[in-house]
Amino acid sequence: MLSVSNLSVQFGKRVLFDEVNVSFTQGNCYGVIGANGAGKSTFLRILSGQIDPTSGHVHLEPGKRMSILEQNHNAYDEYTVLESVVMGNKPLFKIKKEIDALYADYSDENADRIGELQVQFEEMNGWNADSDAAALLSNLGITEEFHYTLMGDLDSKLKVRVLLAQALFGNPDVLIMDEPTNDLDYETINWLENFLADYENTVIVVSHDRHFLDSVCTHIGDIDFGKMNLYSGNYTFWYESSQLAARQRAQQNRKSEEKAKELQEFIQRFSANVAKSKQATSRKKMLSKLKIEDIKPSSRRYPAIIFDREREAGDQILNIEKLSASTEEGEILFRDVNINLAKGDKVAIISRDSRATTAFYEIINGNRKADSGSFQWGITTNQSYLPADNASFFTEDINLVDWLRQWAKTEEEREEVNIRGFLGKMLFSGEEALKKCTVLSGGEKVRCMLSRMMLMRANVVMLDEPTNHLDLESITTFNNSLKNFKGTVLFTTHDHEFAETVANRVIELTPKGNIDRYLTFDDYMSDKTIKEQRNKMYAVPV
Repeated sequence: MLSVSNLSVQFGKRVLFDEVNVSFTQGNCYGVIGANGAGKSTFLRILSGQIDPTSGHVHLEPGKRMSILEQNHNAYDEYTVLESVVMGNKPLFKIKKEIDALYADYSDENADRIGELQVQFEEMNGWNADSDAAALLSNLGITEEFHYTLMGDLDSKLKVRVLLAQALFGNPDVLIMDEPTNDLDYETINWLENFLADYENTVIVVSHDRHFLDSVCTHIGDIDFGKMNLYSGNYTFWYESSQLAARQRAQQNRKSEEKAKELQEFIQRFSANVAKSKQATSRKKMLSKLKIEDIKPSSRRYPAIIFDREREAGDQILNIEKLSASTEEGEILFRDVNINLAKGDKVAIISRDSRATTAFYEIINGNRKADSGSFQWGITTNQSYLPADNASFFTEDINLVDWLRQWAKTEEEREEVNIRGFLGKMLFSGEEALKKCTVLSGGEKVRCMLSRMMLMRANVVMLDEPTNHLDLESITTFNNSLKNFKGTVLFTTHDHEFAETVANRVIELTPKGNIDRYLTFDDYMSDKTIKEQRNKMYAVPV
């Protein structure tokens, strides 16, 4: 359906892609992965025709339609929400606008043209376009009251959902999506996962959300060394098989029969756990043909994120009583929150309003005053905090060694060799450690903040959207580190896998108090009684 032939892309002396040949077929979902800077977004822009390759070409089967998730959130500000969705099918929308224009200036001369257009319009199911668009919007949580609102009058989170509806509208033959889960809540992401799992056409997606990639992908397209290699299976299968391949290559003395047996057992175990049964049969066939030699060595670099504690905390961690917060305009973010943390709790702090979780962290870290209520940390605790907005930490024009040295507690820790050790664990080695902190990318800043947290050796770690800006390698390592951490963790994330594998307790902040359960994240979100309670507690309080 869609193929790439001899594709090369070069920017100056840098070769991003070198003679890439790959085909994407109907009924499959391809997750495109690669290290930061590997060219994932560039590849999608080439597929969609937004930029031209240096050489080679992209071929879309004649008569097939491609749809792209719009990244410019202000592109449709002058149109209504419903119009913006219908514009996802450009040929249909063009015919609709021409019919409207001809009717506005109706004459006998253009009657025949109107008739021709209406036949085409009917063949494209145009008469149901508005109702189909409205249904799609409703599934994405955008109620009818917003359907005739101008896009320019929507907040950014609703815009994202409208643009998602636009991309999905009209059942495109090829659907291209770059980070589709950004700014979506868990319920909407779950809806999208189910939608794409049942989607019968071709999907090509870039995402840092591992749960999303595992739920929807039948194949992984790995960009590395200027090439793209396609592997059957989802992200977890690719990751685990690549780790297996690396181990087997390192064990040169092992017999080939032992290696083959290990691979076969791995494939059987994975096949038995395929999440979507409709994909299981065909995927098992593909996996059975896999050879360990098919998995190429990777240029990926994984940071070493290791949280050590300076001391073990006592039984009293944090006590919160009747804590409340609101916006400057008086909108309630959360009210009468009561929490008593126990040692070893790993708590997912969630809310339908991200402003509520951020306000919560800022209050308990002493950076903001609560409207009412109190909190008290246990005397044996020491805390480290990764805020969602870390800009205030990177205002001085100093190198990373001097930047990290600010949080060293002893003369030994202040020595350059030790500071460089912490930076090196986060992939800032050699000259990289002398970069000025004011020129860092978003992902580099987060890795610096993690170096700072490791240096602090806290027994309580707080994280507000920690995976923002990180690549899959850093997210995976970070996730595993928190699973192994012996201290207490409070965190908020939109990464489903992160929440499910780290949290042993979920606390939700609402305008009518908090819900507190010792459950895994999935169990919490799927509990019908809790769901009913949540809906009531988000109603506007009297």
